[in-house]
Amino acid sequence: MLSKKIFGVISLGCDKNRVDTEKLLGLLKTRECTLTDDLAKAQIVIINTCAFLQSAREEAINTILECAEYKNGVLEKIVVTGCLPQKFVDELYKPLAEVDVFLGINDYEKIFEALEESYQKECRPNFVGKGSDGYLTNRVQTTQEHYAYLKIADGCYNHCTYCLIPKIRGKYRSYPMEKLVEEAKELGELAELIIVAQDSTRYGEDLYGENRFVALLQALSKLENIQSIRLLYCYPDVITDALIEEIATNDKILKYMDIPLQHSENRVLKLMNRKGTREGYLRLFEKLRKRIPDIAIRSTFISGFPTETEEEFEGMKSFIREAKLFNCGFFAYSREPDTGACRMKPQIHHNTKKRRVHALYKTQSEVAYNVLSTFVGKQIRVLCDGIDYERGCFVGRAYFNAPDIDGKVYFHAAEAMQGKYYKVLIENNDEYDLFGRTEDYEGE
Repeated sequence: MLSKKIFGVISLGCDKNRVDTEKLLGLLKTRECTLTDDLAKAQIVIINTCAFLQSAREEAINTILECAEYKNGVLEKIVVTGCLPQKFVDELYKPLAEVDVFLGINDYEKIFEALEESYQKECRPNFVGKGSDGYLTNRVQTTQEHYAYLKIADGCYNHCTYCLIPKIRGKYRSYPMEKLVEEAKELGELAELIIVAQDSTRYGEDLYGENRFVALLQALSKLENIQSIRLLYCYPDVITDALIEEIATNDKILKYMDIPLQHSENRVLKLMNRKGTREGYLRLFEKLRKRIPDIAIRSTFISGFPTETEEEFEGMKSFIREAKLFNCGFFAYSREPDTGACRMKPQIHHNTKKRRVHALYKTQSEVAYNVLSTFVGKQIRVLCDGIDYERGCFVGRAYFNAPDIDGKVYFHAAEAMQGKYYKVLIENNDEYDLFGRTEDYEGE
């Protein structure tokens, strides 16, 4: 019966959640279910949710309510999966009467059983926690064909005091290396494979009793279908000399690291339960740049953490200027329930947090403009992602541009194909993007 239903799937949240959604789509595909992007035609809608921040929970609930309006048409069932029910199903089961089935983060293979129960018994089954956490390999890729994400682990045991992830996703769990290699092989020809986890650099410590991140990168690098590998979510305290050497010497690994720092001032870092220090971070950057001179480093920072003073905020601005990172994301601290920071006093007023984040972005934009200006007049290798019709040119990414979170390279060319690399002469830049052309371009 279910294989004859038309399914619509909505994925919310981060790229790690995207991988979960792609594996859920893979389950639907194995049952030969029909998929649609038009919610007005869907008989069953699955919403894979994020619950990391209050704003993410609000987005998830609003999406559920918006989908519920389609029940006036052909929509029969709404299934909510992922982080929101995993953490908050007890609080939301009754208020969210629009939802027909609840599944947690490890329950995707139970979706057909849960739906059949909902149809046959006309009930609202809660299957959170009933799954086996089995490793799913079949995926339906939702990114552009030439790049994909590989999620190498789930959960986290860092227990930062602002973060809900360990309470939602549980302890750190590495996936077996042989299964990851097989999954990457099954993704087909890729210009770029992007490694993700809540903490990528701890890979293997739980499963093998030792860190196996470098070994995993070496195994993935041997795959002929993978042209390049990008590393996201590399925690600074686990960036070893062996990892630095592998990035420096492995031609397939892009000279790029996303290293989430979250703050720069030592007192706040300690309150966050982060293991680094301002001085240690700067030494790490110096070591990376000494061994890999062209490395691009990006990071994320939280401003307005409880008790953060104006002096500490100014200290973070000073750190941003000194660190000279390619790109940064800045976020206002979000007070999350069931976290240590939620109980800290004083909490910072939301207007103050907003002001500080705005100032940090302004500081980083000046740094980034100067960093990007060093590429003007040079040829760089650019992966074409497609056409920007508004600008009337092609758009792509250099090695220092991860999808969605970093800037882009806009370029003119006689022709260019999505998923192919081109040499682009950079002619201009702003604080975020580069602009240029290929040698064969004869326009103005």
